[in-house]
Amino acid sequence: MRALLVCSTALLAVLLAASPETASAQMKLSPKAASPGGVETRYFTSIDGLMDGNADVILKETRQGKTVTAAVLDVCYPVAKNSDRKDRFVVNLQVAGQTLTGTTQSVGEKAPVSVKLLRKQSGDTFEFRGQISIGQVVTEVTSPDNSDLSEKEFQDNQTSDDGITPQPKDFTDVSPEAIAVKVKLDAATDFLKSLKGQDVEVTLASLTVGCDALRAGEQTINMSVDPERAGALLAKFKATPGVTAAGWTAGMTEMDRTIRFTAADWREGDKINRTKLATAVSNVLSRTLAAKPVSQTFSPATGKLKLVFKRPNLDFPALELTDTIEITGLVSPDKPGSTDKLMLWIGSPATTTADEGTGAKLNLSDDASVDEEGEQPDDNGSIEALAKELKGQRWDADKSVWK
Repeated sequence: MRALLVCSTALLAVLLAASPETASAQMKLSPKAASPGGVETRYFTSIDGLMDGNADVILKETRQGKTVTAAVLDVCYPVAKNSDRKDRFVVNLQVAGQTLTGTTQSVGEKAPVSVKLLRKQSGDTFEFRGQISIGQVVTEVTSPDNSDLSEKEFQDNQTSDDGITPQPKDFTDVSPEAIAVKVKLDAATDFLKSLKGQDVEVTLASLTVGCDALRAGEQTINMSVDPERAGALLAKFKATPGVTAAGWTAGMTEMDRTIRFTAADWREGDKINRTKLATAVSNVLSRTLAAKPVSQTFSPATGKLKLVFKRPNLDFPALELTDTIEITGLVSPDKPGSTDKLMLWIGSPATTTADEGTGAKLNLSDDASVDEEGEQPDDNGSIEALAKELKGQRWDADKSVWK
């Protein structure tokens, strides 16, 4: 019995002595060590030198251990130097040792494409050298010190937000006049042509088809429209062939210059009495800006209110110069659908000065530097005065509520 106890004690000691090393070895195991030579996918998202550095490149490699077994090169690039218009090619590359070769044609221009690259690995970095020909243009590739990404790292970098909110709860995060439509590329031309003659403003920048759109096969088109027609237009767009998403997006309104107030006093039936509201706003701004109202107009396409005022310029009274003040505004329901509240956004004043007197004129130029970011022109408490006149609420940015 005593011998058995001694033997058991010795065995326990051996196990205890071995267990730290065993645990340490287990902790040091990595997925690669656990499956040496396993198949994995890696990505390169840049190869220097293509199209003067203006190409958007994705090289996808399938590897068995350190050996590349397959590769796909996806290149998006300007169709001409300094052009915003893009073309793209995707080529499956043949792998022969360190050499990657392949041919295809570009998606848009149907230009012939030929690729020959020599790939060298040095530690954790990779070098690519060779040539890529598109049509008659040959690009020499010399790209050292490239790092690769895992599948997860690559996918995390690919996530993008189109900014479209199909059903916003209100207009605090999106703007009531700003709408956006995501449409398949092969349907985009017909969709845009259907907007001709309609009371909408299309954002010019959204007509550019970027690399993300070429790869996704969908383009997001931004528009401005009268808030009272936005809901009906979006319903129409959603039923249009090729449209995959539609909704509101960011636009001109800023919550720190927005007022929410009761709609009842400013409606005629189910419509906003814009003339009555514009007159009330103009009267308040006339007092705060010490200027005479000149005009008030609403854009038939976007519903934007434009107010114009004039006042004497007091910088050099003897010259009798005149300030012209323009202010843009927007009135809308405070959320999509039925509501008993309205929102009024008033932009910062834009002032120009000119000699409008009789006889010979003094020519003036305004060389004032652009205001620093975040600095707004003084509007003499106009927003507070309007909130008081309309018995309205201001937005509390800290608490994200109306106050």
